[in-house]
Amino acid sequence: MEVKLAQSNEFYGYHSEWNLGSPGGWDYQRITQEIGQAVWQQIEKKVNLDLSLDFNHPYLYPVNGFSNMLVSSHFRKKGKIIAVVAEEETLDSVVENKNLANRLNRVKGVKSVLIAPHQLEIVKEQVCYRNEPISIVFMDFNTDVLLKLHRKQNLTPLLQAVQEGRVINPRGTEPINVKSMFEVITDKNVNTVFFPETIERTPWTRRFFERSTEDLNGKPINDLIEWTRKNWENLVLKPERGYSGIGVQVGGVHKDADAAIDLALSGKHGPYIVQQKVPLPLWAEIIPELNSEKNVLKAIEYQTDFRCLFNHNGLLGFLCRYGHVPTNVGSGGGVQPLAVLQSDLSIREATLQINETILNMNLDDVIDAIRIQKFLALENEFTYLLGPIKMALRPRLITLGQMDALESYCKKIWKDCLKLEKMWYAGALNHMISIESEELKIARSQPWRGSEAIIASDGIFSFGAHNPH
Repeated sequence: MEVKLAQSNEFYGYHSEWNLGSPGGWDYQRITQEIGQAVWQQIEKKVNLDLSLDFNHPYLYPVNGFSNMLVSSHFRKKGKIIAVVAEEETLDSVVENKNLANRLNRVKGVKSVLIAPHQLEIVKEQVCYRNEPISIVFMDFNTDVLLKLHRKQNLTPLLQAVQEGRVINPRGTEPINVKSMFEVITDKNVNTVFFPETIERTPWTRRFFERSTEDLNGKPINDLIEWTRKNWENLVLKPERGYSGIGVQVGGVHKDADAAIDLALSGKHGPYIVQQKVPLPLWAEIIPELNSEKNVLKAIEYQTDFRCLFNHNGLLGFLCRYGHVPTNVGSGGGVQPLAVLQSDLSIREATLQINETILNMNLDDVIDAIRIQKFLALENEFTYLLGPIKMALRPRLITLGQMDALESYCKKIWKDCLKLEKMWYAGALNHMISIESEELKIARSQPWRGSEAIIASDGIFSFGAHNPH
């Protein structure tokens, strides 16, 4: 893909993975926006940036569209309660699930509970919670976790909810919710059914085991393992069904190719894929940061991650993450507010102006802004599994034109995921899916077929702030 300096309507880069199982982040961006706007207002009191930024565009609050989808589904189903179901040990630590249940309870005619999966019950052949029938379930984990918990706790009520089509996302998304599906998207022998933009934004991907295949340019690879060893600098190894960046190995970041390959082949994290590495400078941005120990402001280059969240109606919104490799919050990454640039400047010009201004601010003024950030984070219980979530000092910038382009892009992914599901039902993907038979049985009991779901596409994109050289 040719990389240019984006001015207004284009964005550049690739999606690194899709999540059709139970993607999160839809409420974290709302919290990030509210805190980020308060910090920005504090900064603007001290300096004259003369920039017009919008922190309140609907796409910056994806929880609104997501909760509306759940409410709409609730009123179409028989039942009195929306159940937000999460693993028991996360009920107190994952704030967005708590916020979702509270938010739904504020809707007239809706009752919601946040519960562990074993708290569901069957009363008079209905799936219930404390004798009240459930309308729908939002399940905050994938089907492999459901099956593991079922073997320990007998989750028959939850499985009945799956069979009755009450679980969002439908479990029928699971067989195509594996990173190996990107091999189908990037295999020139079978990918002609997909949108050109989907193919263009998908990094070359192959399932990783002893095999022959073709490289990015269609040239034969006789031994994929040895080829990976020789080309490690430009590749990434990922578990097919991993999350939170666990087990991910990146060429150039993880220097030891032999160790990375041994981990991938060990089975510790299940089957792996090997993937084209997107050049790190493309999806990096400079962000001012305070070194609190030395009381010094520094310009730090961080990797960025841009999650698009969408459903059958289209784009719901975004989640901005940043950090090192990987950027996942579960691996120590952070979040970043997002602002729509309304001034007549390029993204790069405006980003450089913001960075320079913050780096030249009075240190006490920056510390005051960070105090506000930390106070509001504490007030919002802004934590994840590892504790407090790190937050960038400045917003990431985007234009309205780029958001329009992202909306079109997401609609194409939705349609292409439906094509993958049809291919699976036709038996064309059986050789691609390493899922045990019991889990496949659960997936087949609740086909997706374009019904209500929230899909995430994690983009390693540039909107123009990167250094083009």
